[in-house]
Amino acid sequence: MAGAKPEKPPLDLVHQNAIHVETIRKEQRSQKLHTQFSISPHKKLHVMSDKPMSKKVQEVDEEDADFIKAFHTARLEPTKKYTHPQTESQEIGWISTPLIVSDRSDRRLHFHRRSSEVTKYMETASRFSK
Repeated sequence: MAGAKPEKPPLDLVHQNAIHVETIRKEQRSQKLHTQFSISPHKKLHVMSDKPMSKKVQEVDEEDADFIKAFHTARLEPTKKYTHPQTESQEIGWISTPLIVSDRSDRRLHFHRRSSEVTKYMETASRFSK
C-alpha cells in the first residue's frame, strides 16, 4: 500500500519523562528571579485623575529617582544614549558635525549671488511685466 503510514513505536513514558526533566533543568539554568519591579519608562504612561465629587483624600507619592532617571534617558536621542550606532540606518548621520570649519570668505567653496547686466535686465523686465 502506497498511502499507508508506517506504524509508530509505542510511547515510552520513561524516555518522555527524562526529556521533560532535562527541559526543566535547562529552563531553570537560564531563569532569573526578579524581585524589584517598576513601570517601564519606554511605554507611554496614562495617569487617571480621581472622580470630581470624590471625598477621598489624595495620596502623595514620593518620587522615585531611579525611575525618573530611566524615564529621561529613554527619551534622549540615540547619539546621547549610546556611544556607537545601534543599527545600520543610524550609521548615516551619526556624526553630524562638519569635518572642516566653514569659512564664508573662501570664494572657492561659497558662491554668493552676484548681479550682472543680464540679471539686472531680467529683474526690471519681470517688474514691468506684472
